[in-house]
Amino acid sequence: MEPGTITILLTLGMIAGLVSGLPITFVLGFIGVVFTFFLWGPGAMSVIPTLIFGKAMMSFGLLSVPLFVLMGFILQYSGIADKLFNAFYVWSGRVGGGLAVAAIIVCTLFAAMTGIGGAGTITMGLIALPAMLARNYNPNLALGGIGAGGALGILIPPSITMIIYGMICQVSIGRLFAGGILPGLLLASLFVAYTLILCKLKPEYGPGMAEEEILPLKEKLKATKAVIAPLLLICAVLGSIFSGIATPTEGAAIGAGGSFILMVLGGNLSWEKFRDISLGTLKLSGMVMWIVLGAYCFSTIYVALGATEFVSSLMNDLPFGYWGVFIIIQAIFFCLGMLLDPAAIVMITAPILTPIVATMGYDPVWFGIVFIMNMQCAYISPPFGYNLFYLKSIAPAGIGIKEIYVAVIPFILLQLFGVVIVSIFPQIALWLPRVIYGG
Repeated sequence: MEPGTITILLTLGMIAGLVSGLPITFVLGFIGVVFTFFLWGPGAMSVIPTLIFGKAMMSFGLLSVPLFVLMGFILQYSGIADKLFNAFYVWSGRVGGGLAVAAIIVCTLFAAMTGIGGAGTITMGLIALPAMLARNYNPNLALGGIGAGGALGILIPPSITMIIYGMICQVSIGRLFAGGILPGLLLASLFVAYTLILCKLKPEYGPGMAEEEILPLKEKLKATKAVIAPLLLICAVLGSIFSGIATPTEGAAIGAGGSFILMVLGGNLSWEKFRDISLGTLKLSGMVMWIVLGAYCFSTIYVALGATEFVSSLMNDLPFGYWGVFIIIQAIFFCLGMLLDPAAIVMITAPILTPIVATMGYDPVWFGIVFIMNMQCAYISPPFGYNLFYLKSIAPAGIGIKEIYVAVIPFILLQLFGVVIVSIFPQIALWLPRVIYGG
């Protein structure tokens, strides 16, 4: 069968499965099994369990996923977010939009501690959103800032999506982690700058702290102590990875153990929280693993049938050149991101992505960072951005999904602006990896 025909059939099969509403992992796995059976016969079916248990599940790097997920859930239930939010609010509260700024900063720190896109959104949605609405903040600013800030967990290390991307596309996870720091801080800075400028132009959007709420310097310094432990945890995890002392998997173990110690020392450990943390980790890790299994089945059959060479040659023959192909790829990723989980997108597109990156001469680390930034943008993009539904689940009565769609639009534009900046100036993503790892 011709590679072009195979590509069309695989694509149509995937679209039909997604339209049917079936989970992505079953769609990908089913396509892989069916094509293996009809093209190579029943004798070839033994390849599938060999692939799953000999390649996918034996990857040491994959072990970091449940460990980072565990770390994220522990921090989410530990009460650290409340203290962090208060610590930044006592300093920024007098400024117009100070509550929103504090929420974005805490989301940024949570991203660096958890690697999960929804953790910061849910936590700040429960803590900061009621506080902002009670002080008559504009609901669009409050919802949009929390949704966009929480999505930073997709980009800022230790990002779970980065780990999956690095494993599938054979890119150094350590370099991806290093490459995501400056773009992540860039986006966080854009969110903060937008909030401050908007509230300067329209003070009613984010009223400052009342005079009687302002704390003396001694109390502010006391509240700031809450920042020390999370910063030490971030330094321990990322520092151990970047220094070469630990692999990403070992760094994840350090993070999980350190977050558990912080929870115990803070007196927030209880049987109910331990149960919820364990179940949440099991569910989310299981979802990621099933996506990995299904995608491995799909990607292997895709590569074996020669479809990757067909797509790669097709992209090379396009008359748009280096940047034209790059923009087309990013546009496709953005559209997929509005409908699918970022991990699933990595799995689906990796067989196509890797040869194109090599052929077109894109730096694999830079391309990976831009891809992750694209996924972060799609994480809050209508109609099915994950953070939109996280926000809806915690928003007060009266705030519908349409209001949330409107609220995130300015922040989507800011994220796209960030993607453009890092695309034009790749050193933003490449400088730190080269400083740490050389080359």
